[in-house]
Amino acid sequence: MPQLDFATFGNQIFWLLVALALIYFILSRVALPRIGRILGDRQGLMTADLAAAEDFKRKAREAEAAYEKALADARAEANKIVAANKAEIDAELKTAIARADAEIAARTQESERRIAEIRQSAASDARTVARDVAAELVRAFGGNADGSIDQAVDARIKGAVL
Repeated sequence: MPQLDFATFGNQIFWLLVALALIYFILSRVALPRIGRILGDRQGLMTADLAAAEDFKRKAREAEAAYEKALADARAEANKIVAANKAEIDAELKTAIARADAEIAARTQESERRIAEIRQSAASDARTVARDVAAELVRAFGGNADGSIDQAVDARIKGAVL
């Protein structure tokens, strides 16, 4: 192997140093400045992006605060509307209850009047039926039905009613 030949070591070391110097010169004059510019541009973009992100974050906080305020205002307005509607409904309900109570009272009075009429009619009909039955019984037993039957039936009904 020629690389391991000691006679050519000096020559190999020279060309190695020349190649390294050439690579260093190319890298330091061409590649590294380009890489530096690219890194600088990237750093500038990142700084600008971070500043824009902070600005957007601040705007988002402001928008959130405005949203929360609008939401609170909307809730307060909704509560006012609910309270107004509740008061209106309560007033209508009280009016409807009062109207229903008045109608129930009127119907109750009418029903009580009818019941009183029915009781009066039933009592009168019961007297009439009792007189007729008593008169028929007296006649069936061979007696004479006269005014004393009416007095006896009235006395008995008054005694039963009392």
